[in-house]
Formats: sequence, C-alpha cells, structure tokens
Amino acid sequence: MNGSSLYSLVTLVLMFVIFYFLLIRPQQKRQKQVRQMQSEMKKGDGVVTIGGLHGLIHSLDEATVVITVESGTKLKFDRNAIREVRPTAAVTE
Repeated sequence: MNGSSLYSLVTLVLMFVIFYFLLIRPQQKRQKQVRQMQSEMKKGDGVVTIGGLHGLIHSLDEATVVITVESGTKLKFDRNAIREVRPTAAVTE
C-alpha cells in the first residue's frame, strides 16, 4: 500500500465512525426509548398518537390500544401509533 491509498482508507473509516456517532447511534437510542415507552403503557395513561390525537388509554393488548377521547368515543390504534405518554392531567385539560 502506498501513502495515498492508506490515507484514503483512514479517511473512509473516519467518515464512517463520525456518521455512526452522529446519525446511527442516536436513532437506535431513540427507537429503544420509544419501544420501552410503548411496552410500559397502562390503562388510564394519557397518550398522543403520531397523528396528534390526544386521549386516555381505555384498554390495551399485545398489538393494539383503545383510546377514549374527550367526547367519550373509543378509538382503536396499533401500539406503534402512540408517539408519547403524557400525564393524565395534561390530556384532560
């Protein structure tokens, strides 16, 4: 190997390392947090869906969540459609 090919290889490896720590690793960490949040949901929690719907969890099973909205209507969503869990008081205001 001559010097320029070694320099190119080092540059490529360095770019991959930077790419990993700035993009890939934070995304994996966020996905892990979302999966944990979705697995820890329970009846009565306030939630916000990825579509922006606010409500309270009426019931849930392995794959779905039934949400009660302010009017008393019950809507069924996939668990992975829940973006965040909020304190109950923040949802009912």
